[in-house]
Amino acid sequence: MTQLKRLEGLADYESTWQAMKTFTENRQPDTENQIWQVEHPPVYTLGQAGKPEHVLNPGKIPVVRCNRGGQVTYHGPGQVVIYPLINLHRASMFVKEYVTALEDAIIHTLNDYGISQACRKDGAPGVYVPMENGELAKIAALGVKVSRGCTYHGLAINVDMDLSPFDGINPCGYAELKTIDMKTVGAKASWQEVADKVSGYLMEVFA
Repeated sequence: MTQLKRLEGLADYESTWQAMKTFTENRQPDTENQIWQVEHPPVYTLGQAGKPEHVLNPGKIPVVRCNRGGQVTYHGPGQVVIYPLINLHRASMFVKEYVTALEDAIIHTLNDYGISQACRKDGAPGVYVPMENGELAKIAALGVKVSRGCTYHGLAINVDMDLSPFDGINPCGYAELKTIDMKTVGAKASWQEVADKVSGYLMEVFA
C-alpha cells in the first residue's frame, strides 16, 4: 500500500527535507510507502556533491545545501515536486531501476498532455524536450537519496512557472542548459492535474 500526501500551500524546503529524512530514519520494515506532492517557494538546492560554482547569480533566492544526489536545481511556484518515500527492498528494485521508473512516470505524464517527444539524455538524469533547433531543453529534474534501502527527495516537473531563476545557475551542473515548462510547449494543465497524473503512475509501480 502507498499513501498519497499533499502538502498544502508553498511548503518550506528545509522543513520538508527534514520531515522526509525523519520519516525515512524512523521507518520500520512494514511502514507504508508514501508519495508527497509539494510546491515550494523559490529556492536553489545544491546536492551533496554539488559544486558551488554552478550557482552563478542567486540574487535574493536562498541556496540550501542538501543530501540528495545531483548538482544545483531550482524549485518554485508552478513546479510539481514529488517526493516518493519508497522501500526499495520491498519493491525488489535497485537504485538504477528506481531512477528509470521515475523518468518513465514523467514521460508517460508528459505524453498524456501531448508532449510526445519527451525523452532521456545520456549521462544526464531527468527528462528533456527537443526544441526546433534540435537542442534538448530540460522539463523535469531528478534528485534522489537512498538510506538503508529507502528513498527520499525525488522529481520536479516544470508545469507553468517563472523560468528566469534557472538563468542564475548552471542547471544540474550544465552550463547554458535550456530549461522549459509544459505551458511553453503548449500543454495546458493545472498544477494539481499534473501532480495527480504522475503520482498515479508511481502508485501503480509501487502499489
